[in-house]
Amino acid sequence: MKLLRAGKLHPSLETRKALIGYLFILPFMAGFIAFLMIPLIQSFLMVFSRVEINAVKQQYSMTFTGLDNLRRVFLIDPDFTRLLSEEILRMVLIVPAILIFSLFIAVLLNQHFPGRGLVRAIFFLPVIFSSGIIVQLELNSTLLNSMAGIYQEANTAKYSVSFFIQDIFSGIGNNNAFASFSDYIFDIVDQIQLIVMSSGIQIIIFLSALQSIPPSMFEAAEMEGSTKWESFWKISFPMVSPLIVVNIVYSVVDYFLRTDNELMMRIRRILMQNMEYGYYSAMAWVYFLAVILILGIVNLLISRRVYYYD
Repeated sequence: MKLLRAGKLHPSLETRKALIGYLFILPFMAGFIAFLMIPLIQSFLMVFSRVEINAVKQQYSMTFTGLDNLRRVFLIDPDFTRLLSEEILRMVLIVPAILIFSLFIAVLLNQHFPGRGLVRAIFFLPVIFSSGIIVQLELNSTLLNSMAGIYQEANTAKYSVSFFIQDIFSGIGNNNAFASFSDYIFDIVDQIQLIVMSSGIQIIIFLSALQSIPPSMFEAAEMEGSTKWESFWKISFPMVSPLIVVNIVYSVVDYFLRTDNELMMRIRRILMQNMEYGYYSAMAWVYFLAVILILGIVNLLISRRVYYYD
């Protein structure tokens, strides 16, 4: 933050912007310090301890055990590393599809057509449907589970449409790259419900970025003879690229925090059923650090190719 310049009673524009930014994050920081800081420190200490619960006095005691809990996570538990690697691979599959779908829908919603506001509201509905309560209702619904079973049986049928399409693609040549790409496309199609339900916020972010582009830039490009396709890649995409990083970070965090995440369900089960707070904290912190590491790598790789403008 820049200091006030000598001889001036009013702060500079940069200082005012910084103050406004601090005011916006102040409620979150105050809430974090007041309600989350102490539990966060306690959970970190539990990683290196054996926690004993006294249900009568509603208290707990910790006995320092060193790296036993972490050793159990990585060397003894047969499911944690497997589930973590599966979730990471699934995230690598899902997040790019979410970004492409979100940008595509945002470009469509940025066009002028009758009923645009209603269509935008419809595309935001997946944000509500993907809430924790709705997901739990979906997972616990006997009707939906039976329908999902019928759908899976239909998809595995020998004469299903998807079977013929996949068989046609798999029979085209012996190109391993093409086969891998076709498998990726079919995996994306299988996850289309998750992609649509996870794209609401990203669509809004991309849409706000597209609306912030000055129309004069497109007018000048059109006068120079640029097509819509060229204008998208030369103007729209570079101008929204800073928010691609934002959407990637949001999509990765949102994916890893889904209530139907198998690893999250296992960590929660360790806590609720076995009451092993030390082991639960170790699993949660390893999971948290893995997500932070992934976000750091993604941000390092993508931020260098982002076009920032004033």
